[in-house]
Amino acid sequence: MDQILGQVLRNAVWERLDMLSDLAERADSASLVSVARSELPRLTEGWRAMLRAHEPDERGDCPTCSTRWHRCKAPCSVWQVAHEHLVAGGLAPQQNTRRLGRRRSAATEPAEAQPVPQQQAGKHALVPPPATHRAIAGTPAR
Repeated sequence: MDQILGQVLRNAVWERLDMLSDLAERADSASLVSVARSELPRLTEGWRAMLRAHEPDERGDCPTCSTRWHRCKAPCSVWQVAHEHLVAGGLAPQQNTRRLGRRRSAATEPAEAQPVPQQQAGKHALVPPPATHRAIAGTPAR
């Protein structure tokens, strides 16, 4: 049951990110300003909360990424990704990373990445979201 609830949470986050990316690509200027005013503060606070959880401890280890048997030295992968997307990404040539970030080939997948479970079905899911969720969210079935 926890796996299903976790997948529902992940689906909701992926769908929200997809919706924001679609708005950025297709919305008119007035809509973009409105979305930016409401979503940018939420996104920046989300990054801050995630990065606070990955602040190095007194030994220079990431307490979130470290385990009892394996210490993860700072900067952990979360800080590296944050820097890549929030700082260095502004200097790099632009590309559509929305789809690339989730659909990398095995050759470009980082070594520490977990394999995708074989029972995965649907866009982001181990289980497809209920039809009522799509109807309530107002998103078309894909």
